[in-house]
Amino acid sequence: MKYGRTYNFSAGPAMMPEEVLEEIAAEMMNYRGSGMCVMEMSHRSAVFQQIRDEAESNLRKLMQIPDNYKVLFVQGGGTVQFAMVPMNLMKNGVACYIETGAWSKKAIAEARKYGEVQVVASSADRNFSYIPDCSNLEIPDNADYVYICENETIHGTTYHQLPDTKGKILVADQSSMFLSRPCDVSRYGLIWAGVQKNVGPAGMAVVIIREDLLRDDLPAFVPTYLSYKTHADNDSLYNTPNCWSIYCCGKVFQYLLAHGGLEAMAKRNEEKAAILYDFLDHSHLFTGAVRKEDRSLMNVPFVTPSKEQDAAVVAACKAAGFDNLKGHKSVGGLRASIYNAMPREGVEALVAFLKQYEAEHA
Repeated sequence: MKYGRTYNFSAGPAMMPEEVLEEIAAEMMNYRGSGMCVMEMSHRSAVFQQIRDEAESNLRKLMQIPDNYKVLFVQGGGTVQFAMVPMNLMKNGVACYIETGAWSKKAIAEARKYGEVQVVASSADRNFSYIPDCSNLEIPDNADYVYICENETIHGTTYHQLPDTKGKILVADQSSMFLSRPCDVSRYGLIWAGVQKNVGPAGMAVVIIREDLLRDDLPAFVPTYLSYKTHADNDSLYNTPNCWSIYCCGKVFQYLLAHGGLEAMAKRNEEKAAILYDFLDHSHLFTGAVRKEDRSLMNVPFVTPSKEQDAAVVAACKAAGFDNLKGHKSVGGLRASIYNAMPREGVEALVAFLKQYEAEHA
């Protein structure tokens, strides 16, 4: 790590690749001879249009997005998307949600403002420590879509097999695993991701939506800005977008392409996660919180035997240069978020420190 930077295990906003940050810093005062910073330039300028177009083009290459899908850059994060999804996709007023943790629960609560929500599977019975069996869901014929949070940031679970939606549209919140592994976009009707976890700075979501789901017949109560078609028809430039986030995300897309794409990221992430999970599986002090077959490669929650010791470990880690290991306030414990930008060396260093801590305190 350079510049005295800490290993930041935050769930988001989170680490960005140092190579990307250095390039952004070099362009801060004068972007490619424009004489201004990207934060200062007009979103209608030819310079920014090129930034936006390159970002979309590189994301399409990374994910091999089919031509019949639109890529949108929408201000706001999950809280906005929890509402936009039902507003835009509920035609019959019925949707199916799979409840696997805090973020799917929030999505369910918001969707109920706009129609009937049927929770067709849940892991609430074991504190969301696993992904329920979704191979034979009871999905009503009039359901408009099936919604999942594909990686639950707080509880540390992920889908390693997508649910059988019985032909209904699959909608996925991919925020905390976006671009961490290859993705067959054609299996989804809509993918959205808040970018502050694994891609760029906070304040924006990427939406990938199949063109046939863009509607002209939305209810009158849907604000213009909250229509996906508004963004699609205007190349995400209906109003002033989050220019800075688009620019930074575009840099990350370029970085990922230059470093082997999503196949290479998946291999790196599997190797990093294995280092931490192997330690937890053999530890006498620390215990992983998630069923093995449903573990996330991005968010790793774990606990000690007591809340007091959890707090002591968090404090010791911070003092040693490992920051943001405190678990979410709703679940406690500890959590290491090891997104794409977390180097393998960071995970190895954390494990070495935890081993030393265990030897001294177990």
